[in-house]
Amino acid sequence: MKNTMNIMVENIKCGGCVSTITKKLNAKFNTNSVKINIEQGVVNIDIEDSKRNEITKALLNLGYPETNSIHGFSSAKAKAKSFISCAIGKMDK
Repeated sequence: MKNTMNIMVENIKCGGCVSTITKKLNAKFNTNSVKINIEQGVVNIDIEDSKRNEITKALLNLGYPETNSIHGFSSAKAKAKSFISCAIGKMDK
């Protein structure tokens, strides 16, 4: 059964970030339900609860880790990835 999953993430700054996250998650999880609140840093997706770990891993790989899930060097690495994802999202618009 699908539920709306809300995941708070770090590093969402703009529409470029939103574009990349939406495009990648929609494609990877075969959905069109991804919605993102930039101000709150929340990713909403209608999907089975069993997919949560897959979704958080996909977000981390894009540079948007779940809030308070990583620290130190890993956090800096995720921030760098998010800048790249953001730039790609801006170019894809």
